[in-house]
Amino acid sequence: MPLVCLGLSHHTAPVEVREHHAFPAARVVEALTALRDYSAVKEAAMLQTCGRLEIYAELDDYEAGVAQLRSFLSNFGHGLARERYDLDSYLYTLLGRQATEHLFRVATGLDSMLIGEAEILGQVKDAYVQAQHAKSLGKILHRLFREALNAGKHARTQTRIGDESTSIATAAIEAAKTRLGSLDGKAVLVIGAGKMGRTAVKRLRQEGAHRLIVTNRTISRARELIAEVGFGEALEMPGLVDALEAADIVVTSTGASNFVVTEAKLRDAMARRPERPLFIIDIAVPRDVDPAVAALPGVALVDIDGLKSVIDEKLEVRREAIPQVEEIIDEFIARFGEWYQSRLAIPVIASLTQKAETIRERELERLFKRCPDLSERERMLVTGMSMTIVSKMLHSVVVRIREKATTNHAEAIVHARMLDELFELNLAEQVAELLPHLTTIETVDD
Repeated sequence: MPLVCLGLSHHTAPVEVREHHAFPAARVVEALTALRDYSAVKEAAMLQTCGRLEIYAELDDYEAGVAQLRSFLSNFGHGLARERYDLDSYLYTLLGRQATEHLFRVATGLDSMLIGEAEILGQVKDAYVQAQHAKSLGKILHRLFREALNAGKHARTQTRIGDESTSIATAAIEAAKTRLGSLDGKAVLVIGAGKMGRTAVKRLRQEGAHRLIVTNRTISRARELIAEVGFGEALEMPGLVDALEAADIVVTSTGASNFVVTEAKLRDAMARRPERPLFIIDIAVPRDVDPAVAALPGVALVDIDGLKSVIDEKLEVRREAIPQVEEIIDEFIARFGEWYQSRLAIPVIASLTQKAETIRERELERLFKRCPDLSERERMLVTGMSMTIVSKMLHSVVVRIREKATTNHAEAIVHARMLDELFELNLAEQVAELLPHLTTIETVDD
């Protein structure tokens, strides 16, 4: 039962591919519920950000399971004919320790487009909660995601990986400043009042934007954001062309599955302002802005992948923290790995303890029948003594089994089989079920 991560990210796939495999938040639970029906998938969780889509899964069979995960991603992709690109060329598959380490690097911000970004820990938590709602989590992924969240929290509190205020949204503002020099006297349109939009609005207020317009599918959220910062005006989405006409800069980040800013809308807006250029930063995935608008006179467009150069200049302090974060990751990998491998000990210890307990209870019952005149206190003393004897007899065996399960799997299996034979524990099927999984993990660790 190997643990795997299958996905695509900003490292392997451009935004025009990633956006066609982005799930609306409302559909993630539905998708995970569907994934549960795949025969080789025992547990699954889906982590989605603007820079990645990854499925973490515990599989019953590696080859069949990975094939089913690939089929799932292909079938749930939308808006782009499969023949236009080879999905497999953008996917990566990580197995065992590699998958574990990768999730910890993601949760600590080391694998983000923006190193140490604050949003990622919340996104990992969202993935965990969504999988819980879909009932697609088992013991393995439950433990893995809890440890990943703890690793991310440790990294942020014990190192400077989250220093400076740079985020994807603030990087978009920096890109605008780089291009225009200053935001003084500029009108800025923010499309979307979600997390990214809120961050952008707050930063724009600090940067001294002359005019701020916020538009959102739900106008009440735009109004709430304007009231929160005490600056700007809210506009209903049908007035988007008017807002585009007024703006010098556009920052857009919605959860829409189709283009919000189309070529036709922007052509109409630019016709009303032929002498003024417009700079658009699209940080949404899927993209909000039709890339065809870049060909319109006076329009400059940057998508989320185009922000990399701006981001790189802001991360020196965070890069210095990377070795410390990697040490934290190593500690959490070791801790999870020990627990992961110790699962071989669980059926052995449980069966051995149950066998001893059954014998103890049976012999006590026989004793009490032969000695009916024992007082209640005497019965309690005898019962307590029997429990102490069993506990002390099993203690060294239990400790030894746990140690071998985490340090020497071959010996642990030999011991398990020996105990199974000596005490008739009926463990053969349970041990055999764990063997492929343990072998796979050992291979990756080596």
